[in-house]
Amino acid sequence: MLKILTLNEISVAGLDKLPRDNYEVASEITHPDGILLRSYKMHDMELPETVKAIGRAGAGVNNIPVDRMTEKGIPVFNAPGANSNAVKELVLAGMLIAARNIGQAWNFAQNLSGEDAVINKDVEKGKKQYVGFELPGRTLGVVGLGAIGVRVANAARALGMNAVGYDPTITVQSAWQLESGVEQALSIDDLVSKSDFITFHVPLIESTRHMINAERIKLMKKNGVLLNFSRSGIIDDEAVVEALDDGHLYAYICDFPSNLLKDHPRCLTLPHLGASTAEAEENCAIMVADQVRDYLENGNIRNSVNFPEIKLPRNGDHRILVINSNVPNMVGQISTDLAEGGLNIVDMLNKSRGDIAVTLLDVDSEPNKETLQRIAAIDGVLSVRCLGCNKKD
Repeated sequence: MLKILTLNEISVAGLDKLPRDNYEVASEITHPDGILLRSYKMHDMELPETVKAIGRAGAGVNNIPVDRMTEKGIPVFNAPGANSNAVKELVLAGMLIAARNIGQAWNFAQNLSGEDAVINKDVEKGKKQYVGFELPGRTLGVVGLGAIGVRVANAARALGMNAVGYDPTITVQSAWQLESGVEQALSIDDLVSKSDFITFHVPLIESTRHMINAERIKLMKKNGVLLNFSRSGIIDDEAVVEALDDGHLYAYICDFPSNLLKDHPRCLTLPHLGASTAEAEENCAIMVADQVRDYLENGNIRNSVNFPEIKLPRNGDHRILVINSNVPNMVGQISTDLAEGGLNIVDMLNKSRGDIAVTLLDVDSEPNKETLQRIAAIDGVLSVRCLGCNKKD
């Protein structure tokens, strides 16, 4: 029986992917094999030694100490793209809200008072303050062309906008999904200088912190609009407020309220709604539950932020999963120990990513305890598990 600890409420649609005849799932488990979470902050958490996998039902993993998990040989899974439609729709809403001054106009209407005749008169008198502009022909800059950024860029094109994207690490899969009319920016500065709107779909890491600052804001067209439904910290909020106050920026729409932003007349801040739809929460939970299950049962890895992608179809009942440092001769030493244990390798796959490597080996019979112990004792091996073995590993 595999045990899964949930640190947040996880959609039932995802938990149903873990069959109860083989999984115990609860919010209070002392020796879990895996952990599922959403926004729970794990940095100060004392991690049980039994944990073999962590699944984040969402895209960002800032709340998980990923480096520490890598050192322990624990893959961290996320659900990229599962919330992409939800975020795309909010970006489109944000552009329309900014362009048509919806927030300010709504606030104006809510504060009207008096008889209906007086209100109607005040509406006609006041509406000229909220004249906006239309989207077709404007240019949207998209920073980050993963699952979300691609959808946003394509949607902008469907609205009659120009779209320019920047992502030096774009995957072939994402590139294939981009509409041909999406222009490639040569750099962040190139994208900023061409865009009326800019939206961000990148993680918050050292290289993306304050990606938009005072210097880059000066490169933007006058009356530009910034949208941030990615992570707080990617945009220098103080620089944005200064640019709003001096009239260079038109509006700032983001998912991260603060005392600096929430009451500013040209800011509209939302309570981190990017992925807050029932559909997105289900999609994220289903994706990450499937990934954690496939890893625990088969050793396959998909959508891990710290481990290599690896998938080996099962060839027999006995599979050995080895997590080790990415150093020379690891596979040779593992093979030697298997041979000394009288085991023949039926199929094998080895993949690495940075300092970590994963080896999957299907063998012709069940390895004994001594063989697994010899492999575990190899210098650089972080963990060894036998999948499909009757003995407790």
